[in-house]
Amino acid sequence: MSWMSLLLDPAAWAALVTLVVLEVVLGIDNLIFISILSNKLPMAQRRRVRRVGISLALVLRLLLLSTIAWIVGLTHTIIDLGITGAPGAHGEPTFETAFSARDLILIAGGLFLVWKATTEIHHTMEPISASDGGVAHGASTAVMGFGAAIVQILLLDMVFSIDSILTAIGMTNDLPVMIVAVVVAVGVMLVAATPLANFIDRNPTVVMLALGFLLMIGAVLIADGFGVHVPKGYIYAAMAFSAFVEMLNIASRKRRSAAKTLH
Repeated sequence: MSWMSLLLDPAAWAALVTLVVLEVVLGIDNLIFISILSNKLPMAQRRRVRRVGISLALVLRLLLLSTIAWIVGLTHTIIDLGITGAPGAHGEPTFETAFSARDLILIAGGLFLVWKATTEIHHTMEPISASDGGVAHGASTAVMGFGAAIVQILLLDMVFSIDSILTAIGMTNDLPVMIVAVVVAVGVMLVAATPLANFIDRNPTVVMLALGFLLMIGAVLIADGFGVHVPKGYIYAAMAFSAFVEMLNIASRKRRSAAKTLH
């Protein structure tokens, strides 16, 4: 279908709007990871690493869109251990051991996220020592170089990009619609990256909440790789509710602090 036909097709516009919303929601995971990782860098490098990381996400998504046939092939089984879990409530197995390339990528990405989130939680909870000048023991070891941050972002970009493109393929068959949706969604990520990272950096409790999100997302990716499909709506609803509660806590702390200042 030509670009002009798509511009005049209401169904294409409906698919575009729906796909943009889905791509933005799916990009939240990627954005949280990039924000937390960029905050481990010196201040002068943070904005740059966020821009590079999100630009790489866009490049990867566009490259993957140009190889749709290969992407679809990632869902074909390549390893079958012949083991399935007991039937669930709807007669489907509780887990599967017939793995496609996509499943293996999701499992590897999930394990990486679980490891990274657990490591960062460990650094965050390290006790503060007076001999370190009031700096947590893990703080110095948690700082990473620009290159290391880019490599880690690139690895997760690949995982999230494949999931994003497979979602796009499931929504529409029109490649131009997919391209526009991906570009718009990544543009939103680019605009939101710095405010989100700064907000996380200013509120230490939000850091722990974000790490908890990454831990949960990693577990969901692993489960998805084993054929246990957790509805994404439940995940994002739980994240939104947790974020709302944390916003109330932040507002409460600010009011108490303002009250103490007045007295």
